[in-house]
Amino acid sequence: MATRRPRRAPRTPGEHFAVLDPATGEDFAQAPDQQPEELDAVVARAREAWRSWRADPVARTTALLAAADAVTAAGADLAPLLTREQGKPLAEAEAEIARTAARLRYFAALAPEPQPQPLDDGRPVRSEVRWRSLGPVAAIVPWNFPLQLASAKFAPALAAGNTMVLKPSPHTPLATRLLGSVVATALPENVLTVVTGQEPLGARLASHPGIRQVTFTGSVPTGRAVAVGAAASLTRATLELGGNDAAVLLEDVDVERIADRLFWAAFRNCGQVCMAVKRVYVPARLHCDVVEALAERAKAVVVGAGLDPGTQLGPVNNAPQLARVEHYTARALADGARAAAGGHRLDRPGYFHAPTILTDVPPDSPVVTQEQFGPVLPVLPYGNLDEAVAAANDTGFGLGGSVWGTDLDLAGAVAERLECGTAWINHHAELSLAQPFAGTKDSGVGVAGGPWGLYGNLRPFVVHRPEGP
Repeated sequence: MATRRPRRAPRTPGEHFAVLDPATGEDFAQAPDQQPEELDAVVARAREAWRSWRADPVARTTALLAAADAVTAAGADLAPLLTREQGKPLAEAEAEIARTAARLRYFAALAPEPQPQPLDDGRPVRSEVRWRSLGPVAAIVPWNFPLQLASAKFAPALAAGNTMVLKPSPHTPLATRLLGSVVATALPENVLTVVTGQEPLGARLASHPGIRQVTFTGSVPTGRAVAVGAAASLTRATLELGGNDAAVLLEDVDVERIADRLFWAAFRNCGQVCMAVKRVYVPARLHCDVVEALAERAKAVVVGAGLDPGTQLGPVNNAPQLARVEHYTARALADGARAAAGGHRLDRPGYFHAPTILTDVPPDSPVVTQEQFGPVLPVLPYGNLDEAVAAANDTGFGLGGSVWGTDLDLAGAVAERLECGTAWINHHAELSLAQPFAGTKDSGVGVAGGPWGLYGNLRPFVVHRPEGP
């Protein structure tokens, strides 16, 4: 089948760029193509707004709670727009909006606490650690969860008293622009600013001397570039990068009982989740059973446009990502793998790829060693548990991992051996707003989520004072 070329509108610098519907591959809207030189004024306004925003924590709490209510009220407008540009089923878009509002409410309720520090040399002096905001901070977010990841950055930053300049992916700018407008109705002017545009807008934002912290979610190569740009201004950087999460199934696993959960842990959002299951390691005697159970679900799932009520799995978001998924799949098949389900792009308009279960995959195939970020899942047999753990850890990534079995003590012991930031037992990729989210190795630098996310947007300020007059 001939590869379709996406329709691209010509770019006019300083005006607008086309936004494509991944269900059709056609452009359906335009977004402002802001230029790097515009950032000087944007950051200056954010800095001016910071002077009053940082001064009143009670007003901040009230504003963030009002913003959460506004997001909930705007859900009927936000959800279909998010689905149209991102591709995910409407129910998943609605869940993303609910999570966005919940995160605003969570961080509105947090406040940094002063911490008395005793001196150990007997001096009549009290010491206390207090917390100060940083100033204007920047956030650069990807296209897989544009609203949820935007809120994961602006909710703690604003709660800490910072202002923010937020740049969404050019693939998904529209819902983020609308979200910014909705949230801004509850905030003072210029506390949250959304800028949209193509590169080098993001590079300039990351390296802008008026930005005091950069937080980025995306690929490892781009994350490295963001870190280099931020370093030029000695700006702090939090990088949430890729993942290649392994699921390790134990000998006592109940295959039918866990098959649905395991399938959706890999295929939710069309596999475009940094902490999705991307490799499955199975005891050799159960390998055929697991492949069959997952393939049965892959063949039965309804693939279609996200706005269609019956759709369970939408398209890949964009043409370059679809090409990456196709390449990894074709390479695995050429190297001897077999597709128990799928294995190909769907012959229809848009960026659709069949849900794919691969077996007999060489362990050094890129679909195993790299982050495929699409609806493709390799299932690999192992001979003993040590071999499985070693294979799960044999990656440059270290975001998440999971262990599946009936003996929870054994599963817990195996989970302790996984080299990652979060490990789950008998489920995967479920997060609480109150817990830290961080990876090891190439999966990132810094911590997001929970109180760690709040304090990551603050700097300590120490005050010493005598105990007497």
